[in-house]
This record gives sequence, structure tokens and C-alpha cells, in this order.
Amino acid sequence: RLVHLDLKGAAPRAQYLERVLPLLRALGATGLLLEYEDTFPYTGPLELLRAPHAYSPAELRALLSQARAQGLDVVPLLPFPLQFVLKHREFAHLREVAALPNALNPHKEEALALVRAMIDQVMALHEDLQWFHIGCDEVYYLGEGEESKQWLQQQDNTPEKLCLSHIKAVATFLASSYPTVTPIVWDDMLRGMSEETLAGSGVPQLVQPMIWDYAADIDVEGKVQLIEKYRRCGFSRVWFASAFKGATGVNQSLTPTGHHLRNQLEWLRVASRSPPDALQGIALTGWQRYDHFSVLCELLPVAIPSLAVCLQALKNGGYSEKVKENVEKLLGMSNLEIDTFMSTSLGTFPGSNILTLVTQVSFYLKSSVDELLERNRYVTGWFSPYHRKRKIIHPIIMLHFQPDAVSLLSKWNAVVQDLQAAMEQVFHKCAIEEWMEENVHPSLQKLQQVVDDLDEA
Repeated sequence: RLVHLDLKGAAPRAQYLERVLPLLRALGATGLLLEYEDTFPYTGPLELLRAPHAYSPAELRALLSQARAQGLDVVPLLPFPLQFVLKHREFAHLREVAALPNALNPHKEEALALVRAMIDQVMALHEDLQWFHIGCDEVYYLGEGEESKQWLQQQDNTPEKLCLSHIKAVATFLASSYPTVTPIVWDDMLRGMSEETLAGSGVPQLVQPMIWDYAADIDVEGKVQLIEKYRRCGFSRVWFASAFKGATGVNQSLTPTGHHLRNQLEWLRVASRSPPDALQGIALTGWQRYDHFSVLCELLPVAIPSLAVCLQALKNGGYSEKVKENVEKLLGMSNLEIDTFMSTSLGTFPGSNILTLVTQVSFYLKSSVDELLERNRYVTGWFSPYHRKRKIIHPIIMLHFQPDAVSLLSKWNAVVQDLQAAMEQVFHKCAIEEWMEENVHPSLQKLQQVVDDLDEA
């Protein structure tokens, strides 16, 4: 049971992750799937890939050693296609399609050399790895570059073979350089391929596919058939991938625990109908962005109750009142709501104060400001955009809503200050800035502007 930490946005400080690891272990995790992206401390020619808030080698070593001490296996994930690499001008010449940072050009030897260099640097910081996830999902535009188009004109060449040859090149490098490590790939590019194409590619002998589906109503029968197909093609084992956050809305700020619990229960149904020796494990994904360029979805501390429910359901083979009580005990929460976003108790898990404050902001900030500015008749009738622009207002009318506006602004400023302080314990400045600009500033600035306009009027 691997917990996926997607570090391509709002990457938590290393100290926070170290505090969370014992909780993950207690909840039933047996490993971590670490998607570093630009938070890995690359060196040499790759140093420009590091984000300003990337972990230092010392921080990573401490984190990995803490994971080992907790008995958690670590599986690094390098997300090929490499959007976070190909966005840089220095690597733009390695794109499949010149204008798009979506896929590597698989025909360039330099592209494969880049992949090898990245794998080598990640491997150098990790000990005793059993698996290495090489991504390979949603490789859009593969086959649309000029060199690929020429390659595809040759007899028997197909887009499927192009994709498989790229996976094979990366997996073969891993197998020859690190023979004890098994590569894992996302399975979405493989699903639609024929058994003959897959079996003849040599890929099934090199990698283990990770079948992902984050829906609350999985096609169980279809998944069982897919597993059987992969087995017939020669794949030794398969992985499942469920989700505990980041899969229900690109700018979601609160986690719908009920949806994610139902997703795990569906995967348990698939597991119960699969050959017992087919399944290697399951990764509970927790996406932080839908891709490298999208906004942030739910922050990790906000989703910890969902993660706890999902892990415990998988560990116990289902969800019951007893499991719920155990989750509440481990999180220090007196009442855990699965099907509403409201948590009536604060909790004692690391970052629980962030969950409480984010819940407040998500539920009430925009609605309270809209209530005052769009549904208060004194504002809409006597302080409309026309009046505000000319700074005119009847003095008596001010008494009807200026005190409310000032008090609402000071209330929200206090909440946001508390949230900022709580987030600083967990996140770097850039993540806090981004989250505030997306979720807080639009409403707060509207309110501030009205208060300022009232003063001037």
C-alpha cells in the first residue's frame, strides 16, 4: 500500500513529512511513491530543473532514512513525459512537437541520455530500491513530431510501437544498470493495444503496469478482464492505483472523502476477483496538480482524513463502524464525516489546523462577501458600481452596511492571518502565495475595495 506524494506543487517541508510518516505507517501504509519532479536536488547540467524550494540532499537523506526506520518502502516516480523539463528553453530542442512541452522526442539520442542522467541522479540518493516508477502516462502528441512522422511512414511502424519502443529503451537501461530494480509504468497507453502488439514488444518482461482509475464506480468486470489480458501478454504482476485526493476537480480545495472511500472499495472488489498472485500492490495517489501547469488542488493536510479512511479500508478489507472509530482515534478527531466536508472536531494530526481554516475559507469567505456585495439591497441600490466610481453615497445609507463591511473584513483578515501562520509551518512561501491568490484574494480584495471606496465616498 503505497502513499503517493505528488511534489509538483505545494511540496511540504521535509520536517512536516517526517512528522507525517509515523502516522502513515500506523494507518496501514507500507511504502511511499515519491513523485519529485522539480523538488529533487539535481546537480550539474540538470541543476536548472530544481525549483527554488527543492529539497536539499541532506533533507532527502534524512526523510528516506526516516521512511526506512518506519518500515516504509520508497518507490521514486520520474514522470516521463517530462513537462517540467521540456518547459525550459535549454531542453526545448528535445520536444517531440517544437511548440509543446508534452513529450520527449524518442528519436533523439540526447533525449534518452537526459532520461538516463535523471534516473542515475535519483538512484544515487536512494538505497535498496525494489521498484522505480517511470511514468509514461498521457503521452499526448507522441508521433506528431517531424521525425516520428517519417518513422511512421515506414512499413509496420505504428504509434503503439513508437510508444512501446520508448518504454522499452528506458526500462532496458534500468534493467542493465540496476538489475535488482523493477520498473513500473502507468497503464493508460497500454490498455487499448492488442495482445499481439504487447506480447511481441518485449515490454511485458521488463515492467509492471499500474492500472489507474479514480472513479467511485469502477467497471469491475472490465478491470478483471484487463488484468487477465496483461497476464496473457506476459506481465508478471500488476499494480492498482486509486486516489485519496486530487482527482475530483482541477481546483478542488476540500476533499470528498466519501468519493475516495468508494473508489478503494471498488478496487477491493477487483482484487477479490483477480488471481491471487497477479497483484503486486496498490498506490493511493494524491495529486497536487492535474499537470505541471495547472492550479493546486487539495493540500496534503486537508486530505489526511481521506487518506486515513482509504488506507484503513484497504488494510481491513472494507469500512465499518469499528474502522471509523480507529481512524478517529489515530487522527484525534471526535467525529469524522465521510459524506460532507464538515469536520466537527479539530484533530491532532500534523496540519489539522490547516484543514479547519481551509474549511472555513472554502465554505464561507466567498459566500459571505457575495452576500454583502451582491444581495444587500443597500449596496446594490445605493452603492452600485456607478456610485462607487463617482464616490457618492447618501450618509444615512452608509450606516446600514459600512459597519458590517468593516467587521467582515477584519474577521476574514484574522482568519487568513491564522491560516498563513499555519501554512508557514508546512509549506514554502511560493505555495502559500499561490493558494492565497487562487482561493482568498479574489473575495478579500473585493471586500477591501468596497471598504476603501466607502471611506473615500
